[in-house]
Amino acid sequence: MPKSSLFNAFERILKKAGLPNLPIHSTRHTHAVLQLEAGASKKYLQERLGHGSMQITADVYSHISKKIEKDSINKF
Repeated sequence: MPKSSLFNAFERILKKAGLPNLPIHSTRHTHAVLQLEAGASKKYLQERLGHGSMQITADVYSHISKKIEKDSINKF
């Protein structure tokens, strides 16, 4: 499927659902953060997302979630 077709289909789905227009890549970010919040390991997520290292995964996703921050504070 051409990239533009995927982007256009995603845009139409959001419009029909009454949701704001978002870049399709935002679904990847949402998935990653939900996985981390659910307790998935960074190693698992790194492999799932195809990152070259866990550091990339940690740098990009770990700081996004207030829940992760709150859980970490509670563990401390």
